[in-house]
Amino acid sequence: MASGILRVKDTQVVDENGKVVLLRGTAIGGWMNMENFITGYPGHESSVRAAMLEVLGQEKYEFFFDRFLYHFFTEADAKHFKKLGLNSIRIPFNYRHFEDDMNPRVLKESGFKHLDRVIDLCAKEGIYTILDMHTLPGGQSPGWHADNTTSYAAFWDYKDHQDRTVWLWEQIAHRYKSNPWIAGYNPINEPCDPKHIRLPAFYARLEKAIRAIDPDHILWLDGNTFAAEWKGFDEVLPNSVYSLHDYSMMGFPTGRPYTGTEQQNNILEAQFLRKSEFQRTHKTPIWNGEFGPVYANSKWDENAEEINQGRYNMLGQQLQIYDKFQIPWSIWLWKDVGLQGMVYTSSDSAWNKLIDPFREKKKELQLDNWGKYPNEEIDGLIKPLVDWINRVSPTANSVYPTTWNTSRHMERQILQTFLAESFVQEFAELFRGKDEKALEELAASFSFEQCVQREGLNKILSDYAAVASK
Repeated sequence: MASGILRVKDTQVVDENGKVVLLRGTAIGGWMNMENFITGYPGHESSVRAAMLEVLGQEKYEFFFDRFLYHFFTEADAKHFKKLGLNSIRIPFNYRHFEDDMNPRVLKESGFKHLDRVIDLCAKEGIYTILDMHTLPGGQSPGWHADNTTSYAAFWDYKDHQDRTVWLWEQIAHRYKSNPWIAGYNPINEPCDPKHIRLPAFYARLEKAIRAIDPDHILWLDGNTFAAEWKGFDEVLPNSVYSLHDYSMMGFPTGRPYTGTEQQNNILEAQFLRKSEFQRTHKTPIWNGEFGPVYANSKWDENAEEINQGRYNMLGQQLQIYDKFQIPWSIWLWKDVGLQGMVYTSSDSAWNKLIDPFREKKKELQLDNWGKYPNEEIDGLIKPLVDWINRVSPTANSVYPTTWNTSRHMERQILQTFLAESFVQEFAELFRGKDEKALEELAASFSFEQCVQREGLNKILSDYAAVASK
């Protein structure tokens, strides 16, 4: 039984009896907010869905995605998650499940079918859930994970986008205000406000709107610039936890490999301390809402086992830091096609057999950013353009977001937006002619029973969860 709705007390999250509840878990990324590297498509969710609707037709389109949402997280997932000793799951969702852009402010009850199901499955296993609006109207960031097909974060410049977001959170608050297994609401994933002052102002507005309906649930508030900085924040909202995301490039193919040196360990802790300065200064709880390396595939890397051991070691070092400061965390992510998930689809599954040749093309052309592999041909094309831009426009390297240099902007605009979107129809055509039986088999590839466990990752997380529960 849940001990009441969780709340903030000083720098901790506690239950109704004042007992500290240290939430440690993962996120169901790629589920109600699809992402290209998680399930293997190119471009953006809204684009690939539109192309698949055209190829499949309405009836088979609705059948496939309903079965995909079902198989992606079932009772078997919840039971195994609980068995690992983890106690919380962040649930990212795209606002489009609940509202259509061409029919705004009309709630789609159908959007709650699988969300309610998963919340209830988790509650039965004693797992808390945090509801995360990962994609907002207009796009809150220039990232693919905001389902942003333009890289322009229009959310910040149009009041109607903001009004619709407030409206939708009011509907969500009405629905879940009395649910003690919901640990709270994560209103905006990785916001990117170039002016810095609009984000804290919007949080203040949203907090009042939600509190008028649900005065009890915690708000889990991401920092600006992909949850990495706190410029413009000068107020601590009540019953709120401030969230950072703490990825390290040492855990990615294009980063410097982690070897466990004292210098690298100091870098990991310094990065965490920089991102959490606001929380520590203002004595608020700290939540690491996303972190984690990506993992090598033996199909693409001869020394995948050695590479992955290095990344497990880096993750262990990060978890030691989080233990040192006794903070809650949510690693990214639960399930995917083999890049980062705690469990992942089998190479023998119907899904992988269908899309793996296309994934090879994505890898070669760097069509998505996560787990990007070096490519000399692309470097030879992009680098001269980047050098020219930096020469004629010295300020280009400092264009917001501050974590992006000119090269990152060009990769996002050219490769992962324009070029990736040009392959959306090709991906959708893989599904042409599939009947419901074939579509069911493809969707069932994501069922827990058919997936592979990433044992090394799961053991580390389970060990640190056990330490936290003592």
